[in-house]
Amino acid sequence: MGFSRSLKRLPFENTALIQGIYYLPTALWPLFDVHSFMNVTGPKTDLWLVKTLGLLLAVIGAVLLIAGFRRKRSFEFFLLGAGSAAVLAAVEAYYVSQMVIMPIYLLDAAIEVVLFACWLISPAFKRKTAFPPA
Repeated sequence: MGFSRSLKRLPFENTALIQGIYYLPTALWPLFDVHSFMNVTGPKTDLWLVKTLGLLLAVIGAVLLIAGFRRKRSFEFFLLGAGSAAVLAAVEAYYVSQMVIMPIYLLDAAIEVVLFACWLISPAFKRKTAFPPA
């Protein structure tokens, strides 16, 4: 099945695909070029933590991509996508306000808020039958 056809799927699958497409490259960026990552996001002291978080977000992105391409709807996928977007938005907004991380993170926080909203407006979220038992 082609990529353009998969983008015509229902919002649940589209949201999973879009979030996965966004998470995967941004999560892997510090693993491949930590210096350019820090040029954009600011200096970091614990590079092991930056890389660990990158790997975790890459796994989330990969899982969401697989769910979107396979058209798998489950509460677990919803919770993974919506939950990770909400947590990242909240953490980034808080730590920018505390001047711990650079204001550029507010751009990502805004994207995370949009992703979270997409999960909430998904028809699958509103229908009781959207998450059939496995």
